[in-house]
Amino acid sequence: MPKNIKLAKFAGFCYGVKRAVETAKKLKSENPDRNVFVLGELIHNTDVINELEALGIKTITEVPEKGDGICVVRSHGESPEVIEKIRNAGFELVDLTCPDVKKVQQKAIELAKDDYYVVIVGKSEHPEVIGINANAKLWSDNVVVASSVEQLKAYENDIKAHKKVGIVVQTTQMLKTLNPIVEYLTSISKELHVANTICQSTAMRQSEAKELAKESDLMIVVGSKKSANTTHLAEILKNITNTIHIENDSELDNYKDIIAGSEKISITAGASTPQNVIEKVIEKIK
Repeated sequence: MPKNIKLAKFAGFCYGVKRAVETAKKLKSENPDRNVFVLGELIHNTDVINELEALGIKTITEVPEKGDGICVVRSHGESPEVIEKIRNAGFELVDLTCPDVKKVQQKAIELAKDDYYVVIVGKSEHPEVIGINANAKLWSDNVVVASSVEQLKAYENDIKAHKKVGIVVQTTQMLKTLNPIVEYLTSISKELHVANTICQSTAMRQSEAKELAKESDLMIVVGSKKSANTTHLAEILKNITNTIHIENDSELDNYKDIIAGSEKISITAGASTPQNVIEKVIEKIK
């Protein structure tokens, strides 16, 4: 039976990811005889990391004592300490932190400098949040990371004792995570400043996918299981309609029955999912 397949407009690379991938490739093509390293995975997508490796762009997990060549700071950003380490090792530093992530770092620094008790809404182990936290902590010890009201309650006495509280948000977070935290902090703080730093691309992607899900028998979310914005997309959509989260077309074989039984199928993808991966998924379903 021919399928009714829709692809979301906001699917695949966002601006920050596209910029990081294209710049890394350009760096290597313009410096063929120099080492080009990326500290941590440039983006959360195995296909892209493998493609970069094939071009000679190597992923490193820590900064060596002595470095030779170019070292790229990925789209998630880094702490000032790590950036200093890269320079001290002797690398040429190329900072490809996403401009939206940079804005969150700056906002967190501003709030910390202005004596706000800073709450970073996000996952503490996520590289973007680690960088935001480290930047804010250069200016104040009153900085915490939380992704739920329960986690924040451990700091309730400190928050109540502080005159001003400021919130920033991991760019790929969900509004449904932010809203209860805002509500809770409103009830216990004297002055609350909320900077909704969820990036526009994430917000539009989530909003469009929710609308598509309402009129679909099946939503397919394409992207890495390590990608925060992709896993959040899948979480949101599972509450609306039948949803599967796959990394690429090879995983579709596990869902043959669900696909066969679905007439209206919509596809969306995370911000770090390349166009060719999305296209292969569509081809295979057809």
